[in-house]
Amino acid sequence: MTKDNDAKGFRMTGPKVLAIMVTAFGTIIAVNLTLAYSAVSTFPGLEVQNSYIASQNFNEDLSAQQALGWDVSADVSGNELILKITGPDGSPAQVATLDALLGAATHVRDDQRPEFVFLDGAFRAPVDIAPGNWNIRLRATAADGTLFQQRVVLHVDG
Repeated sequence: MTKDNDAKGFRMTGPKVLAIMVTAFGTIIAVNLTLAYSAVSTFPGLEVQNSYIASQNFNEDLSAQQALGWDVSADVSGNELILKITGPDGSPAQVATLDALLGAATHVRDDQRPEFVFLDGAFRAPVDIAPGNWNIRLRATAADGTLFQQRVVLHVDG
């Protein structure tokens, strides 16, 4: 066999095998490091600083929020975000304060805080939004001071 390999000008030697192995594993490691860096650098952050403390009043807060009976829906018409918050009877809920963060589901670079105005039974705000999956992190306060928090999923068609 060595004669055939020698005749073709190719011999598998230790340094060649080493070079192939270093190149193959080096490529795998480089790709893994690049993907790991990309994943960590685009992570939007923590939801809460201390999950134990956040969980202490969870059940009470959830019960109070559910007692409001609010239903939330969101839609985009042109460049306007329309957020409807209705009470148990289907009429617009009595919202004392409203704060919302609109962001893409995958990254935070396009996050925006819409400036809502209440008009025709809904909260409306101008937005610059591209097609895709978006999240609205909603925080509203009822007239009695009950905090209402919800993540509303918004699908924008192209």
